Amino acid sequence: MPRGSSLENPEPRTRERGIQLLSQVLLQCHSLLLEKEVVHLILFYENRLKDHHLVIPSVLQGLRALSLCVTLPPGLAVSVLKAIFQEVHVQSLPQVDRHTVYSIITNFMRTREEELKGLGADFTFGFIQVMDGEKDPRNLLVAFRIVHDLISRDYSLGPFVEELFEVTSCYFPIDFTPPPNDPHGIQRDDLILSLRAVLASTPRFAEFLLPLLIEKVDSEILSAKLDSLQTLNACCAVYGQKELKDFLPSLWASIRREVFQTASERVEAEGLAALHSLTACLSRSVLRADAEDVLDFFLSNILQDCRHHLCEPDMKLVWPSAKLLQAAAGASARACHHITSNVLPLLLEQFHKHSQSNQRRTILEMILGFLKLQQKWSSEDKGERPLSAFKDQLCSLVFTALTDPNTQLQLVGIRTLTVLGAQPDLLSPGDLELAVGHLYRLSFLEEDAQSCRVAALEASGTLATLYPVAFSSHLVSKLAEELCMGESDLAREDGPTKRSRHLRCLQALSAVSTHPSIVKETLPLLLQHLCQMNKGNVVAEPSEVIAVCQSLQRVAEKCQLDPESCWYFHQTAIPCLLALAVQASMPEKEHSIMRKVLLEDEVLAAMVSVIGTATTHLSPDLAAQSVACIVPLFLDGNISFLPENSFPCRFQPFQDGSSGQRRLVALLMAFVCSLPRNVEIPQLNQLMRELLELSCCQGCPFSSTAAAKCFAGLLNKHPAGQQLDEFLQLAVDKVEAGLGSGAHRSQAFTLLLWVTKALVLRYHPLSSCLTDRLMGLLSDSELGPKAADGFSLLMSDCTDVLTRAGHADVRIMFRQRFFTDNVPALVQGFHAAPQDVKPNYLKGLSHVLNRLPKPVLLPELPTLLSLLLEALSCPDCVVQLSTLSCLQPLLQEAPQVMSLHVDTLVTKFLNLSSSPSMAVRIAALQCMHALTRLPTPVLLPYKPQVIRALAKPLDDKKRLVRKEAVSARGEWFLLGSPGS
Repeated sequence: MPRGSSLENPEPRTRERGIQLLSQVLLQCHSLLLEKEVVHLILFYENRLKDHHLVIPSVLQGLRALSLCVTLPPGLAVSVLKAIFQEVHVQSLPQVDRHTVYSIITNFMRTREEELKGLGADFTFGFIQVMDGEKDPRNLLVAFRIVHDLISRDYSLGPFVEELFEVTSCYFPIDFTPPPNDPHGIQRDDLILSLRAVLASTPRFAEFLLPLLIEKVDSEILSAKLDSLQTLNACCAVYGQKELKDFLPSLWASIRREVFQTASERVEAEGLAALHSLTACLSRSVLRADAEDVLDFFLSNILQDCRHHLCEPDMKLVWPSAKLLQAAAGASARACHHITSNVLPLLLEQFHKHSQSNQRRTILEMILGFLKLQQKWSSEDKGERPLSAFKDQLCSLVFTALTDPNTQLQLVGIRTLTVLGAQPDLLSPGDLELAVGHLYRLSFLEEDAQSCRVAALEASGTLATLYPVAFSSHLVSKLAEELCMGESDLAREDGPTKRSRHLRCLQALSAVSTHPSIVKETLPLLLQHLCQMNKGNVVAEPSEVIAVCQSLQRVAEKCQLDPESCWYFHQTAIPCLLALAVQASMPEKEHSIMRKVLLEDEVLAAMVSVIGTATTHLSPDLAAQSVACIVPLFLDGNISFLPENSFPCRFQPFQDGSSGQRRLVALLMAFVCSLPRNVEIPQLNQLMRELLELSCCQGCPFSSTAAAKCFAGLLNKHPAGQQLDEFLQLAVDKVEAGLGSGAHRSQAFTLLLWVTKALVLRYHPLSSCLTDRLMGLLSDSELGPKAADGFSLLMSDCTDVLTRAGHADVRIMFRQRFFTDNVPALVQGFHAAPQDVKPNYLKGLSHVLNRLPKPVLLPELPTLLSLLLEALSCPDCVVQLSTLSCLQPLLQEAPQVMSLHVDTLVTKFLNLSSSPSMAVRIAALQCMHALTRLPTPVLLPYKPQVIRALAKPLDDKKRLVRKEAVSARGEWFLLGSPGS
């Protein structure tokens, strides 16, 4: 057949095949075409647009390829589009061909913008013809984007603004539900947002769009209301006073009605957001001297329609009115001043008119809302102080609320006082003294008013930052007296009430320590109190010492925000705590009770928290100063930096020290393991060897564990190199020697566990060898159960060492990596293990899976589920509880996989609901509850059996078990019922 005959064949189908082949070739090689070739091809394809309708789709594909050519000469893009607009009735084409036309237009708009703008409004009119009647969502997304670009890139719309609006607004509001399993993935929200971007892109649409939005807001269709209000919100970002002015009464009427009458919280929220945006838009408009103040007129209408509801005795529409007023007031400083100055006197009057606490609380909450808005704008409009005229009334009202017996009113009063205090010049010195007095009183309320007490402490901390002198004069001094009284009360052992006041005093001291000047008063008070407890004949319980340490820790946390305060706390508190601990560790003929208390595990743990918190935020330079004192204290007994450093004998925790001295290694651990990584530790080699020796000493598990943790914490931060390798080799040798010796096996295991964790966290190559060694111990008759529990430690976050806050090297994906590297070996070991040690493998596996991020676990679930189900039959309660905790979220996240094992799950969960362990019974019942998330047809055959079985735990002796049983049984009762 002669060349080109298919393109010229009189038969349309043959011509179509020829053009189709040519177009497919062009789509592959358009980037290689020369300019003259492009010219000839364009002329050919434009001519073919007049051909038979069968040919048109292939012609359009060719033009799409040519629209991508970089060698397209000027003028041809306009020529192509004119030909398409003139010769092709686009909406009569199939979807894919219409999409091709949109692609051609998009390509030319991207590369030939100036040429297309030369067409003027003709291009806009041509596109309107192309788009008019489009129904396919895939094409609409592209068409909406083209319209948005027409507007945002300043193409000429000419006289066709209304036509362009009509051709797009006919789709508003979007009513589209994607078909099931839609391969294109287009969602309703995609279309809504694309159309909204078009409608809200230009003020020129305002005269057409705003009546449409009002009509749809007033309709009965919830989705139309929401879409219209959201679109109005978007429009306000580009509209001005000119566009909105004529429609403001109707817009306000529609929004007001939706807030007053709607049963939908979403519609109410969108209505308030739209009102906020309208007010903000009007506030942005620049006023001419002779222009009408539209904002003032709009706000006056809002006030007129809302303020009388604030005075209604039944208070039915109080909150909707307040919400509308606050939405408008929050839009600008002008609006806030206008509304607040009109509403505040009314609310103050209403507060005093009503005598019931609940009504007063409602009014005070509204006042609080306006105060917060005023606080928001006060920084921008420093000249205006609309609240100054009301400050006496506001303070009086707040103090009335704080003395009311109603707890809820007190809570709102505390919040209002905090906001008042945050604004300058509203609290006089006298008001401040009264406020501090009220907060002091509320800080000592009884347990049944705990929420008020907590709020008062929080408010004290906030206001103490702003008014340190007032709080120092009127609160800290009172707390100091209370603390002294508490010491004498404790000495007399006066009952729980005195101890309760003592505890609240400590909490108040830490709460107000939010300003450096106050910290310099409260910290010495707390430390002096601890010293007095140590010196006097006070019968101090561990809980009381722990309470002081917890207060110190809270102060340390607040000091972290200020480098100066952080260093002050560190250099004041740490030497004092160390001195007390060293004194307590000294052997004496007569031990005081307090000194014994200071060496107890939980007290030392509380001190560890204080020291760690006080160290983590030190700058490297200051940390280096501190480490130069503290490490020699433990290695050389250098006590020169400690206050009151006269001790009966040397402090040598590593050189045959007493068990009391060895216990203080925990405090060393807290310090050195919280230092920044770039702080050099003196005598590190000696320190590491001493820690290693102590970690395997018998007689005091607390000391050996603290040494192991300290050694591991330092290993984790140590930079890679020869010294790290030497420390690791020493540790491995120590572990192997200890595990081979019956006397030191437990200590060696603890050392192995902590060193392994230190290396797992930083992805050190040796971690896999140590993990294998740990896994091998699962079969050990003595250490097997401990080794199983060790996997929980490896996967968990610690609080005292190896923490990110303490600058440890913790890789973000260490759990996922540990799972990938070790779970296959755990599963294999389980299958190969003798029956008597299989529970150890199940326990270890359960610990790993329970702490693994669920997205990592789900793909592996089908292969691991059988082992998890077997773990439920393990007699160890820890294994059962860990496995149940792992399975519960999976019932919701992997219902299809879990459904395959529903028979086993129901049986095992029901059996465990009668476990001797209360925690296991609760977890099993929670899993029975979670089972109802599986597909209903799978569960219905088990419904009668489950309902009968769950009757038994309804009579459980523990209330928490009964509560879970009621919840689970209720869900099973509802299973399969309509609407469930």
